[in-house]
Amino acid sequence: MATTPPSPSEEVHRRAEELDALDAILPFDRRDHLAALLTDDDIATLKHLAQEGMGENTLRALASDLGYLEAWCRLATSDPLPWPAPESLLLKFVAHHIWDPVKRAEDPAHGMPADVEAGLRAERLLRADGPHAPATVRRRLTSWSILTRWRGFTGAFGAPSLKSALRLAVRASARPRQRKSKKAVTVDILAKLLQACAGDRLVDFRDHALLLTAFASGGRRRSEVAALRVEDLADEEPVRADPSDKNSPPLPCLSIRLGRTKTTAADDDEHVLLIGRPVTASKRWLAEAAIKDGAVFRRIDQWGNVDRRALTPQSVNLILKGRCKQAGLDPALFSAHGLRSGYMTEAANRGIPLPEAMQQSLHKSLAQAARYYNDAERKQGRAARLIV
Repeated sequence: MATTPPSPSEEVHRRAEELDALDAILPFDRRDHLAALLTDDDIATLKHLAQEGMGENTLRALASDLGYLEAWCRLATSDPLPWPAPESLLLKFVAHHIWDPVKRAEDPAHGMPADVEAGLRAERLLRADGPHAPATVRRRLTSWSILTRWRGFTGAFGAPSLKSALRLAVRASARPRQRKSKKAVTVDILAKLLQACAGDRLVDFRDHALLLTAFASGGRRRSEVAALRVEDLADEEPVRADPSDKNSPPLPCLSIRLGRTKTTAADDDEHVLLIGRPVTASKRWLAEAAIKDGAVFRRIDQWGNVDRRALTPQSVNLILKGRCKQAGLDPALFSAHGLRSGYMTEAANRGIPLPEAMQQSLHKSLAQAARYYNDAERKQGRAARLIV
């Protein structure tokens, strides 16, 4: 007796159920979307990488990039993503994503074809106008290369033609580097956000503690804030408000173990300190929410019930934007990364030595960290004041 093959909707439902195993890594609201984009082999690869201990942020980026690549290839070639991808397909990917806006105005066929662009927008995979940021294209090519190697293939990602095409395309596109947050959340901005949290609801206690902790701990990334657990917190001996004055009042001190971050491995055992107000705010939130273990910052439903599940990194971003709106600030100008850039900018403005600030921010790149200091020094220096 012949069996009826499963329908496309049944296949998507089955893959969505398989993605449940990755629910701690892939946000639940993206599960069904990814299930429609990924193949069975894709899901098997992601589950294997998770079992191998790949970092959650890396795996999340791989899943997102893989979903995009599958959709783009289907729209651009009418075929599923091949493994390994031929060199011609890699070159097509570059040509579709990094192009010259001036040339595009003269020749509509230049860059990504209109039907491919429309398809990606319909699937909510493409939102911004214009060519992609070179960093985004390089990251997706890197993800593509990693996934190719994990499938046991050798791709053409090191081909001279690809490197040359990428270099020339970046030069031709002349796209200015976009800041992750248009404006930094410096102390004056942070004060307005904290004022917006000055209520007595659980969500106010949580957001007040989240913003203070994220900023004061060196401008933690939103993924690091979302991943913070009670077991990562350790009380330290109180410290003086002014280390040089033995009569200055003692302040509470808390150590935060970060474990694996964007720039460290799980066994690096990196930690930063919280001192003073952020410690008090964090402990008040944990006490009010009766949280004794597990995730520090959690979802709260509309009735004020605290979930056991942690906030997602995207939720951290939305919380900041929501508080910006309440504070009368334009949410479009700020993102969670503004806490990180704001911390470094504030440290520079206060004359804190760069190495000392980097001990708290855990920047690995001196050049990246110094950029905030260079901007502050230019504004405070005399070179731009020759004619005022």
